[in-house]
Amino acid sequence: MEKFELHVLGCGSALPTTRHFPTSQIVNVRDKLFMIDCGEGAQLQFRKSHLKFSRLNHIFISHLHGDHCFGLLGLVSTLNLLGRTAELHIHSPKGLRDLLVPMLEFFNKQMTYQVLFHEFDAKEPIQIYEDRSLTVTTIPLRHRMPCCGFLFAEKQRPNHIIREMIDFYQVPVYELNRIKNGADYVTPEGEIIANARLTRPSESPRSYAYCSDTIYLPSIVEQIKGVDLLFHEATFADEDAPRAKETFHTTATQAAWIAREAGAKKLMIGHFSARYENENVLLKEAVAIFPDTQLAKETLCVSV
Repeated sequence: MEKFELHVLGCGSALPTTRHFPTSQIVNVRDKLFMIDCGEGAQLQFRKSHLKFSRLNHIFISHLHGDHCFGLLGLVSTLNLLGRTAELHIHSPKGLRDLLVPMLEFFNKQMTYQVLFHEFDAKEPIQIYEDRSLTVTTIPLRHRMPCCGFLFAEKQRPNHIIREMIDFYQVPVYELNRIKNGADYVTPEGEIIANARLTRPSESPRSYAYCSDTIYLPSIVEQIKGVDLLFHEATFADEDAPRAKETFHTTATQAAWIAREAGAKKLMIGHFSARYENENVLLKEAVAIFPDTQLAKETLCVSV
């Protein structure tokens, strides 16, 4: 299987603590690095996770609360000091460009590379990135300002050629791409060789959904059906459910309900409130609903 990993750089919420950094993650797909949110200290955590800045070309910002984007200026400045030349693409709800550009112009008067902003409307699902193997689509969330999650979905790969059968039927090289994509092979004598005899199916495509920050929002279930890994914020425990509703956040139990209804294979919870000295109370509540749940933790790396 090709690499598809999630690195947690920070999993705390707005109030800083000595236990957690603010929200930031790295999705590693075939050694292409994609950052989700960039709270304070993200670049330090990036180094602690032994990741390479040169492989980071796209940053996705869920919303414009400081704990999700205050690390951007420092990261962009560090990349400039390192002499970066490749473009850096920042995808976000509308408004980030107007906020960040004046600071970049003040603190980085001689940029060695170009920062490109791609702003989108967070109200509807929009595909905001695509390459040969992956798409990234926004997941509309409900928070105190425009906010979205992100669905990283692998594309279905072509079938695998069975070399012995290709040799047996003396299939020409120019036919291989068609056969990989499902075509049968017709011999010079007119015999039809079924594709199933020449290939075996490729691995099922994997997917990762990131949902933070949001009030309990069952409407997202349909979009994230069957994801291999769901990260969902679980800022509060059940006893603080009124506070969760007031601040447009989610409890651990509610996050687990979302995972269960979506048929997710695994759930990771994070964005923990600073009020909890031990997040095991959140884990216990989530596991009661969705057993395959784990706590996010700084420098944690999991395969999707």
